[in-house]
Amino acid sequence: MFVRIVKLRFHEENIIPFLENFEEVKEQIRGFNGNQFLELYQDKNDKRTFFTYSYWESESHLEAYRNSDLFKGIWGYTKTLFSDKPEAWSVDKLATLD
Repeated sequence: MFVRIVKLRFHEENIIPFLENFEEVKEQIRGFNGNQFLELYQDKNDKRTFFTYSYWESESHLEAYRNSDLFKGIWGYTKTLFSDKPEAWSVDKLATLD
């Protein structure tokens, strides 16, 4: 399993449209084959900045998602709302403490 972290920054007027769209598609993303976990965070100091954390069984599962019609539709819409170029990291999860 690995974690995909994506940083998204929006124009202020696009925050609500982004959140509304995320609400509509989050279950589809979470239900995509290989996705084990999905969370959305909003920066405390810059309300225009968001982060998604998603856990994937393998890189090939993430790539299948990224090549899917679902992703293409979501990303096609979401990227029109950005104020800055998104950033993404794929990281291996080394430890969890509960």
